[in-house]
Amino acid sequence: MNNYLIFVVITCVSCLAVLVRATTDIKSPASSTSEEGACLTSMSTNSSNMLYSIILPTYNERENLPIMAQLIHDTFTDAKLNYEIVVVDDNSPDLTLNVAQSLQSIFGKDHIKIVSRKAKLGLGSAYSAGLKASSGQRIILMDADLSHHPKFIPEMIAMMDSTTKKVDIVSGTRYSRGGGVAGWDTYRKLTSCGANFLAKFLLATGGASDLTGSFRLYERHALEQILPQVKQKGYAFQMEIIVRAHKSGMKIGDIPITFVDRIYGESKLGANEIVMYLKGLLQLFFTT
Repeated sequence: MNNYLIFVVITCVSCLAVLVRATTDIKSPASSTSEEGACLTSMSTNSSNMLYSIILPTYNERENLPIMAQLIHDTFTDAKLNYEIVVVDDNSPDLTLNVAQSLQSIFGKDHIKIVSRKAKLGLGSAYSAGLKASSGQRIILMDADLSHHPKFIPEMIAMMDSTTKKVDIVSGTRYSRGGGVAGWDTYRKLTSCGANFLAKFLLATGGASDLTGSFRLYERHALEQILPQVKQKGYAFQMEIIVRAHKSGMKIGDIPITFVDRIYGESKLGANEIVMYLKGLLQLFFTT
């Protein structure tokens, strides 16, 4: 725990300005609704013909998964887009797999695919397993714990469809104007903001503003190219994806999102994750 406290103390001053901007610039509901409507009308015809694969790694998410599946279904139905959800479950003790199977019977096998693994094998391998099982031309990675709301997906798709700024990856960001976090105390905000600040300061990231977030839209070829190169684990995993993508010459766009802390279940952030992140950051600094 001492490492955790030291990390917060070192970074809190440097990230305070970013934190204030992020938490004070969250969009009003009226503004958000207006922009979502604009996104639905600006998406190209190609998008309506594409299949989007949403990969959801799960571990003890039985309460959250049904709500997330319904939100995804509603978002894609309203936007008239084709989708499939790929649930990658790591033998959750709370029997999340049973819930996923029930959802598959409700929504159909064309909308819900299930990858069941025998143990908790890590986020990177979960993404790889989900990618292998998926059929979409574009891939969305997001958390199953309701921290990432699917309502931001149409805006992400609109950016990827844009002819003025062609991008290979669209990242949902908490740290640009219009983004923010809800449900975290100041201690947790400073930790996250500090980790992001250090990564932006030390690494070449192509201007991406949120390096530790996991809510992203990828062209399939981009994820297939990058994923085998990624060696880090934990929060450094998301950071390395952006670093590798930038190094490969891929274009990255940002869309502001509001991250909401989980309602059900327990956060997986702890002292070990902080230490692992710092080690990963230093490894990337010296090797990329």
